[in-house]
Amino acid sequence: MPDSPFTRTPTERDLRQDLLLAGVMLVGGVISAGLSTVAGLYGKTQAPMWTALVLVLAVSAPLALRRRRPAAVAVFVALAMFVGVTLRVPEMYVMNISMFIALYTVGAWMNDRRAATLVRIGIIAGMFIWLLFVMYRDAIDEAGKADMAAGLFSPYIAMMMLQLLLNVLYFGGAYYFGERSWQAAAQRHTLEGRTRELEAEREVTAAQAVALDRVRIARELHDVVAHHVSVMGVQAGAARLVAEQDPAEAKRMLAGIEDASREAIRDFRQLLETLRAPGDALGDDAPSTFGLEDIERLAQSSSDAGLPTDYAVIGEPVAVSSTVGVNLYRIAQEALTNARRHAGVGATADVRVRYEPDAVELEVVNTGRAIGVLRPGLGQLGMRERALASGGTIELLPRPQGGFRVRASVPLSTTKEAVR
Repeated sequence: MPDSPFTRTPTERDLRQDLLLAGVMLVGGVISAGLSTVAGLYGKTQAPMWTALVLVLAVSAPLALRRRRPAAVAVFVALAMFVGVTLRVPEMYVMNISMFIALYTVGAWMNDRRAATLVRIGIIAGMFIWLLFVMYRDAIDEAGKADMAAGLFSPYIAMMMLQLLLNVLYFGGAYYFGERSWQAAAQRHTLEGRTRELEAEREVTAAQAVALDRVRIARELHDVVAHHVSVMGVQAGAARLVAEQDPAEAKRMLAGIEDASREAIRDFRQLLETLRAPGDALGDDAPSTFGLEDIERLAQSSSDAGLPTDYAVIGEPVAVSSTVGVNLYRIAQEALTNARRHAGVGATADVRVRYEPDAVELEVVNTGRAIGVLRPGLGQLGMRERALASGGTIELLPRPQGGFRVRASVPLSTTKEAVR
């Protein structure tokens, strides 16, 4: 989303400071007017003192509104200054300070930047035209005096050049500092906006991290609970059916249930230890005791639970990262669990771990009931997430002749980089 245009709005504190400034300038102006009158600032040609008091009020009172109406205040103060100097009103110090502040405020606080530029250029240009006119008028008046005979660098000409230089510095400084104040405020606004965006992004990132952790916990719990409870449920049901006809077989199945319960407790303990571990132990590289070499034992457990399962390794085994190992193990575990739950009586399964030149592939195929409509569940979602976390792909497809096929493939380049 593009940044909104920057605007400056005075606060209540800013407005109170403007009132205070106007009051201070008024008091200072009254003192300056009195001292200038007594000192005879313009000699015998100066205006009465009451005009100085009116001028002081005219240039100081508008400063109370300088941040609310910067252009109007600057134009008004400029006109008051023009009238005061033209009529030789005995006060110039507070008048000059007020003009500087008003011109500065236009550059620092006027939101319409084009208008701010035009107002300042208009005032400055008008002041210099008027100054040149006054200098020309005074030069005509002084033309007959003896000190003008010195030529270009007579005292009068030198004084005029000095005044011109001072006015360039005066108005140029007001313009420059006002512009710098606006730019600094704009930069602060931009930095504050970036800070707010970073804070929002950090909150979103933290929320996403929590959500990812919850997903990983849910995936681990599903894999552990679904597998072991499924095994125990199948073996318990089979033991109940053969308890009277074949007590020995029933005992063997009950022993399998006992083993499955111990494995479930071990897996739960490992999961809890992972959750209690400091740092990012729950990440994709979380330690695990399971790997590709444990899939054979998983296939044997599946056979013991009533689903005859063949296991085979094709190709020359290579080392893979712990993340890839545990993810492929969990995919095989979930595939066999689903086969026991849905394949039906008489189903069989085949587990193949295939090492190809550029990938390691896990394939779990089971026979059994034909699946008309594939209904995605948490188990399939978990398998897809594990394949994606390993940098690989996965296929979950019903077989036309009945049963299901799960095929996951992980590039060996990914596993080798992780092993390093």
